[in-house]
Amino acid sequence: MIKQDENISGICTPAIGEAGKTGDWSDVKPAIDHSKCTPAVKGKAACFLCWLYCPEGVVHMTIPVQIDLDYCKGCGICAEECPPNAITMVRKEDMNE
Repeated sequence: MIKQDENISGICTPAIGEAGKTGDWSDVKPAIDHSKCTPAVKGKAACFLCWLYCPEGVVHMTIPVQIDLDYCKGCGICAEECPPNAITMVRKEDMNE
């Protein structure tokens, strides 16, 4: 059985990449600063608003939080919803891959 935060109700697993991989058309991708990310800083399940609001279901509710960039569409909702501003949108060519 998966251990879940008792404060989160109605957890479901979204389907990843329903529309397929992003390919070359996405200009920006999210980058996570784990020194600001609440779950990484606290070392426990907390916040996860990025996971909750991601329309593509590519944010993994793990510690530290991971984003599947192969399927991320670069919409920026995760960055917009992140309370500690741990997620920023960066141009793909500026990412350290």
